[in-house]
Amino acid sequence: MMSLINLYGWPFLISLGVASILCYLIIQFQRNLVLYNKRKTKQYICKRQISRFGGVAIIISFVVTLVVNRYLVFDHIIWSMLVGGILILIFGVIDDIKVMSWKSQIFMQIAVIFLVFIMGVRIEFVTNPFGGVIWLIHNNVSLLSLLFMLVWIVMIMNVVNWCDGIDGLVGGVMFVASITLFVISLQPHVAQPPIAIISIVFAGSIMGFLIFNLPPARIFAGSSGSFFMGFIVAIIAIGAGAKIGTTLLVLAVPLIDAMWVIMERLRSGDSIFQGDKRHLHHRLLELGWNIWSVLSLYYVITILCAIVAVITHDIGKLIALIMFCGIILISFIILSLYKK
Repeated sequence: MMSLINLYGWPFLISLGVASILCYLIIQFQRNLVLYNKRKTKQYICKRQISRFGGVAIIISFVVTLVVNRYLVFDHIIWSMLVGGILILIFGVIDDIKVMSWKSQIFMQIAVIFLVFIMGVRIEFVTNPFGGVIWLIHNNVSLLSLLFMLVWIVMIMNVVNWCDGIDGLVGGVMFVASITLFVISLQPHVAQPPIAIISIVFAGSIMGFLIFNLPPARIFAGSSGSFFMGFIVAIIAIGAGAKIGTTLLVLAVPLIDAMWVIMERLRSGDSIFQGDKRHLHHRLLELGWNIWSVLSLYYVITILCAIVAVITHDIGKLIALIMFCGIILISFIILSLYKK
C-alpha cells in the first residue's frame, strides 16, 4: 500500500500542490504583472479581466514534479514531454500576450512534433480493431510514423484548444482523460508504471488548475495550457503503446464538436481557424442551459466514454466510438434544426 502511495499518491499531491500555489500567486499578482485577459475572443465567454496564464502553472508543476521524481528513468518519451512542454509554454505565452496567427500556431506545433520525432518518439504501429496491428515503420523507414504523428498530435492539440470555451470545461475533460490513461497504464496487458506516474502527475497539475478554473473562473488555461494538455495526452497515448483508440473515445465529444464546427465553417465560407460560438457548449448556453448543466453533460459523457475505454478492447472500442459519435452527431443535427 505504501509503495503505491509513494509511486502514485505523492506525485499527484505534489503536482496538485505546485499547480495550486502557482495559480494562486498568478491570480494575486495578475494586475501588477499585467497577466489579465486583454484580448477579445469570440470563442471564450468572459466579461471579466482574468489571467490567461493558468497554463504556466500546469506546465511548471508538471515539469517540476517529473524532474524530482526518483522512480522515473528519463527516456526519450519523458525528455520529449519536458522539452516540448517548455517550447509550448514559450510560444503559448507569446500567443496569450500578442495573439499569434493560426498559421504561426500551426507552424510552432509542427516544429514541436518534428523535435520530439528527432528525439526518438515514434508510433511504430496502431492496433487494428479487427485483429493484429498496422505497422507504420517498414525497414527502418519512419515516414508513415512521422506523418501519422503530425496529424495525430496537431489534431489533439487543436481539439483540446477549441474545447476551452467556458469555465471548467477543458480542465474537467482533460482530468478525466488523464485518469483514464493512468488506469489503462496499470492494466496487466499494458503494465507501464512510468506512463502511469506521468499520467497521475498530469492529472494533479490539471486538478490544481481546475480548482481555480471552475465557475466562476479566476484563471484561464490560455493557449499555453490548452495546447500543452493536448500535446501531453497525445504523447502519453503514444508512450502507452499506441492507445489511439482509447484517447479518441475519451475525447469523443470535443472531437465530434470540432469536426462539426469545421464543416459548418467550410459550408459558410469562413476560415476553419476563426473562433466563433458554433461549438456545442455555446449552443447549449444559447438554448438557456446554465454553465453547470453544460459542464455536467460534458463530464458525464466523458466519464462514460472513459469507463467504456477501460473495460473494452479493440473492436469494442470501435463499436463504442461509432455509437457515441452517432449519438453526438444526432444531437448536433437536432440542435441545428431547433435553432432554425
